[in-house]
Amino acid sequence: MSRTGQKKTAAGCGLLEYERRAAANGFCRVAGVDEAGRGPLAGPVVAAAVILPPGLELPAVRDSKQLSAAAREALAAAVKALPGVAWAVAVVSAGEIDELNILRATHKAMREAVTRLAPPAEFALIDGLPVREFPVPSLAVVKGDALSASIAAASILAKTHRDRLMDALDARFPGYCFAKHKGYGTAEHLEALERLGPCPEHRRSFAPVARALAGAPRQMELGID
Repeated sequence: MSRTGQKKTAAGCGLLEYERRAAANGFCRVAGVDEAGRGPLAGPVVAAAVILPPGLELPAVRDSKQLSAAAREALAAAVKALPGVAWAVAVVSAGEIDELNILRATHKAMREAVTRLAPPAEFALIDGLPVREFPVPSLAVVKGDALSASIAAASILAKTHRDRLMDALDARFPGYCFAKHKGYGTAEHLEALERLGPCPEHRRSFAPVARALAGAPRQMELGID
């Protein structure tokens, strides 16, 4: 297996196959890396990195996207409680997304999540396409959250962490229903954008938000005069 971050298809591999291949090439601490929040109109993008204990497979993570929010939270807690697990998350704000663009912001979050791992990762399995200037040797795995246990675990941690952040933003910026749609461009969210205008957590570089900026009132944070 190559040590460079090159694209690779992964059909037919078990949930630990990529981790085993990395171990066979001398990498003991293999991190799975995934993100949550690339598509929403509001809120941050979050990345997580997870190093699972050697040989441990978590069957429940395979279909994590079909789990309820409560089931995801329970699974996230179970992953964090595993003896010998290492995990970290990184958050890039809506403002940084506007400055960098969403792809660069996502890659920044992924790099930061990996660098926060303790003990540090020796190799990374990245969901999707390669990430430039990654801090450790890496392999990009298309649809990796369905093919790698460590990527799937990272997907769960990233999703649950971001969902909690959006729940908090719902209280700070009422009217947008962030807790319900997590910032995605649902009909309900678009209607609120049109009615209230963007709040400070909206991504102004995203077209629906940019269109709503002209002539719309600003939604203030609770407690701010």
